[in-house]
Order: sequence, then C-alpha cells, then structure tokens
Amino acid sequence: MLGTILKVSLLLINAIAVLSEDRFLARLGWVSGQQQASNASFHQGYDQNGYGVTQQDVGLKARLIDLISAVRTLMRIPLIGINILVIIYELLLG
Repeated sequence: MLGTILKVSLLLINAIAVLSEDRFLARLGWVSGQQQASNASFHQGYDQNGYGVTQQDVGLKARLIDLISAVRTLMRIPLIGINILVIIYELLLG
C-alpha cells in the first residue's frame, strides 16, 4: 500500500516536472509570474509590513502556478536520481 502511494506520487511529480510552459501551460493561461513580468512592466505589490503580497491576495490558480514552477525548477535534478533508484529497485526486486 505504501509502495503504491509512493509510486503514484513519483509519477505525479514526474508529470508536473515535464510540463512545457511554452507549449502546454501558456495555452491554458497558466504562465508563471516571471514570464508574465517579461511581457509587462515590473510591478511588485507590498503589504504594509513590507513582506510582499499577502496570502489573501494570492488565489488558488496563482499558488498552483507557483507550485508547478517550483517543482519544475527544484525537483528536476533530484528526480533523475530518484527515478534511477526506483528503476533499479523494480528491476532487482520486482
């Protein structure tokens, strides 16, 4: 049961990591803030404490876009190693 959950989560993370922002996400309007900023002038919202945009101002769509961008950026290299380990495990122990 736990192995199945780990395999499914690994497959989902792999699916997020290989999404192409130019081909797939841009068609849906799910472009990260960095790519939107290159098309528009720079504007950063700040709350009164000076810590950036408050969490109430950020919607679910923006959070999902940031999550996809973070997974694609941070997990790309570790996923290669994790995938190799899972493949070796499956080949040896089935």
